[in-house]
Amino acid sequence: MHPRAPYASDPSRSRGRQYAEGGEPTRGPRSAFQRDRDRIIHSISFRRLRHKTQVFVAPDGDHYRVRLTHSIEVAQIGRTIARVLGLDEDLTEALCLAHDIGHPPFGHAGEDALEAAMAGQGGFDHNAHTLRALHVLDSPYPRWQGLNLSWEVLEGLAKHNGPVARATWALDGINAGIDLDLARYSSLEAQVAAVADDIAYDNHDIEVAWQNWTSG
Repeated sequence: MHPRAPYASDPSRSRGRQYAEGGEPTRGPRSAFQRDRDRIIHSISFRRLRHKTQVFVAPDGDHYRVRLTHSIEVAQIGRTIARVLGLDEDLTEALCLAHDIGHPPFGHAGEDALEAAMAGQGGFDHNAHTLRALHVLDSPYPRWQGLNLSWEVLEGLAKHNGPVARATWALDGINAGIDLDLARYSSLEAQVAAVADDIAYDNHDIEVAWQNWTSG
């Protein structure tokens, strides 16, 4: 067990969930952040990542990465960095696994198409849609809407790329129900997730491009 740094997020001091569930933080052996990670892994939104390509559209072959495999790689990198820095590994892993859930299919071309189609309705932002998918649309529980993730996970997903100066309609609606302190930087765990994302895609985008070129 690695020692927790004083600047790490502490699940026992979480700001909680929008809907009280009772028994936290003592319910069972898992911390609040561990339960968040597990809820994400078992969610429909996470499973759908296997159908979303990272760079190339609908490639043939077994060696191309999709957003599911990318997210698993980001989680591995993020957890390693978090362990070295003494941060909460479970929160970091949850953020890494969920960070791309809001991306549409067809890579960045799909996002550009949605942005153009929704220009008159406030546009499309994949980070905001990640929160919308997990906090509103993916609803396996009868007592509340969404996965009811902890504040720290929602905050990290909203701001892992930095403070949000202007929230889109999707993020603004969620922020109205649970204040995510959008003007301030996110937790160090969320910032580690962003760095791990950069490390993963900078390496595997080159590898996938090379495989595409050599196989074609």
